[in-house]
Amino acid sequence: MQYGMVIDLKRCMGCQTCSTSCKLSNNLPDDTWWTRVLTVGGDVIDTASGTYPNAHMRHVPLGCQHCENPACVKVCPVGATFKDAETGVVRQDYDKCIGCRMCMSACPYTGVRSFNWEEPKYAIGFPVGDPDASPHQKHTVEKCTLCNNLLAKGEEPKCVVSCVGEARHFGDFDDPDSEVSRLVREREHMQLLHEMGTNPSVYYLV
Repeated sequence: MQYGMVIDLKRCMGCQTCSTSCKLSNNLPDDTWWTRVLTVGGDVIDTASGTYPNAHMRHVPLGCQHCENPACVKVCPVGATFKDAETGVVRQDYDKCIGCRMCMSACPYTGVRSFNWEEPKYAIGFPVGDPDASPHQKHTVEKCTLCNNLLAKGEEPKCVVSCVGEARHFGDFDDPDSEVSRLVREREHMQLLHEMGTNPSVYYLV
């Protein structure tokens, strides 16, 4: 099994709902984001490049790519970063993590991981998301888990179910009949930094 995601860039409108629902559901501490939506265009978010009528702008959601050949797993000295044998999801064991941040250095996808320098802090003093989301710990690296707690209950990641533009699709790439497999067969697509040999499990429809 290789769980992953297909994101339709023609449907993504940069609303950031995936980012905010992920942050809330996973009880992410202040200043921590597992999913961001980048603007390809001007120098500031939601600004286009060029001038009217030849302006251009596109939104690209970015999080952990859950690679089939993850560079992060190879460099972790204690096995805290690992690829789940059952789902193919790249995960982080906070109890094993020693905070060396080797995984952050090895990952070619800038900004998809964060490091907790201090005890997690929340804007209103306490977390309000899913009660079964993994608790966050000081001096550990963290990143998108594809909502592992929801997968265990047969549910989809929060960013997928909350996407108002229905741009995100989740499924098993090892299943040729799955929606994600069908989409990459039928639509033009790309993978980020495919040349790095990581074989990301996130595909972008273009």
